[in-house]
Amino acid sequence: MNKYSIFKTGDINAFFGLLLDNLLNLVVLGGILIQGFGMPKDIVIGRMIPGTAIGVLFGDLVYSYMAYRLAKKTGRNDITAMPLGLDTPSTIGMAIMVIGPLYLETKDAVLSYKAAMAVMVFIGIVKVIFSFLGDFIKRILPLPALLGPIAGIGLALLGFFPMTKIFSNPVVGFTSLAIILFAFIGRYRIPYQIPAAFIAVALSTLIYYLGGFANIFHIKPIQPAIEFSVPIPTQGFIEGIPLMVKYISIAIPFGLLTIIGGINVTESARLAGDDYRTRDILLTEAVATIIAGIFGGVAQSTPYIGHPAYKSMGASSGYTILTALTIGIGSILGITGLLVDIIPEAAVTPILLFIGIEIIKQAFSETPKRFIEATIFSFLPIIGYLGLLNYDTIIGSLGSIPVPEGIQNEHKVLMILGHGFILTSLLWGAILTYLIEKNLKGFAIALAVSILFTMTGLIHSPLPNGSMFFPWDTSNTGNLHLAVACGYATLLTTGIFFIKYNRKIPD
Repeated sequence: MNKYSIFKTGDINAFFGLLLDNLLNLVVLGGILIQGFGMPKDIVIGRMIPGTAIGVLFGDLVYSYMAYRLAKKTGRNDITAMPLGLDTPSTIGMAIMVIGPLYLETKDAVLSYKAAMAVMVFIGIVKVIFSFLGDFIKRILPLPALLGPIAGIGLALLGFFPMTKIFSNPVVGFTSLAIILFAFIGRYRIPYQIPAAFIAVALSTLIYYLGGFANIFHIKPIQPAIEFSVPIPTQGFIEGIPLMVKYISIAIPFGLLTIIGGINVTESARLAGDDYRTRDILLTEAVATIIAGIFGGVAQSTPYIGHPAYKSMGASSGYTILTALTIGIGSILGITGLLVDIIPEAAVTPILLFIGIEIIKQAFSETPKRFIEATIFSFLPIIGYLGLLNYDTIIGSLGSIPVPEGIQNEHKVLMILGHGFILTSLLWGAILTYLIEKNLKGFAIALAVSILFTMTGLIHSPLPNGSMFFPWDTSNTGNLHLAVACGYATLLTTGIFFIKYNRKIPD
C-alpha cells in the first residue's frame, strides 16, 4: 500500500471545525445548567464536562484507528476518518429535560448528576442493541417518524431556546448571529478565510467583555482558574437508576435517532469514497456513550454528518486524533471548563440556531411532499413540552402562593401532552403517514403501541414527574391515562372504517 499519512495539511482546518462543534455543545450544556438552573459549578465543570469529554476522546481515537485500518486494507492514502462529537439535540435535551428539572425537583445536584449518568448508560445500552437492528428500524419506520422528532427539537430547543439567549443580550447575540447568517445562510465569504464560527464566537465574546467593563451591560461573574480534574469510572450511575426510570421515554428515542443518523452518515461517507462498516461505526458511538456515562458524562456522542466536507478539505485522521486529545486532555486539565466559563451563551447560541434551521430544512427537503403534514403533526408534542417547561417555571416561582384552578387545569393538559414527547412525536408521525398511505396494518400497529405506552405512562403520563405506572393503578393518575387511551382507540376504530371504505373506492 501507499504509506498512509495520518497528518495532512487539510487536518488543520478540519480540526478547528470539529473542535468548535464539540466546544459549542459543552458551552451550551454548562450555560444551561449553571446559569439557567443554578447548579453548582464544581459539579458541572469539575465532573460532568470531563466525564462527557472521555466519550469524545474514546470515540474519535477509535474512528482514527478505523481510518488507518481501512487505508491498510484498501492500499489508499486518501482515507478520511469519520468525525465524532457530542450530539447537539440530545445534549440540550439532557440539560433541559433531565438534569435541570431533576435538580429543581430534588435540590440535590449530586443525585441529579448520578441520575443523568444512569440515563447515559441506558442510552448507550439502547444504542448497542439498536446498532444490530438499525437497518431494520429504518426500514419499518416511515421517514416523517424518523425526521419529525429531531426537526421538532430543531424548532423548539434549537430554534426557540437560542433566540431567548440571543435576546437576553442583543448586542452580543446579534453580533454573532449576523456573522452566522451571512456566512452559512447567505454564503458570503469571510475575509482571509477565517472560520465563520470561530470569528462569530471570538468577536461577540470580545464585545461582551468590553461592554461589561464599560458598564454598558451586565456580565456574569467569572473566576478564571484552571482546575485539574481527572474523571474516574464509578458506580454512581447505579444510585441514579431509580430516578432514571421515568426518563426511559426520552432515552430510547435519543438513542434511536443517533443510530438512524449514524446509518445515514456512514452511507454518506461511503458515497464520498470511504466504505466503513456500519455496525462498527454504530457500536463505537454506543460504547463511547456508555464509557462517558460510567466516567460521569451526561451527553452522548455520535458520528457527525460532515465527513464529506472534511474529506473535501483534504483531511486524513489527524484531525480526529487532535480533537480527541484536545477535548479529552483539555477537560482533564480544566482548559475546556475554563472556556465554558468564559464564553457567553449569547455568543454561541446563534450557531445552534443555524443547526436547528438546517435540521428543519432537512426534514422538509427529505420528506416526500405528500407526507409533509405528518412531519408537521409530529412537531406538536414537542411544542407542548416547551409550553410545559414554561408552566413549570411559573408554578415553581409561585412557591407557597395558591395556584389558580385554571392554571392547574392547563398545567395538567400540558403534562399529558408533553411527557414522553419524543416518543409521542415519533408515533404521531408514523400514525399520520400510515393514514395518508391507507396502510391499515401500520396505522393499527402504531395506534396499538400508542395505547399500550399511554396505559403505562411511557407517553402522556399525568404524574407531575412524568414517571411510569401500572395500567390498573389509578390512585395517583385518576382516569386521565384511560381517557387518553380511549381517544387513541377512537382514532383507531375510525381509521379502520375509513381506510377499509376508501380502499374500495378508486382514487
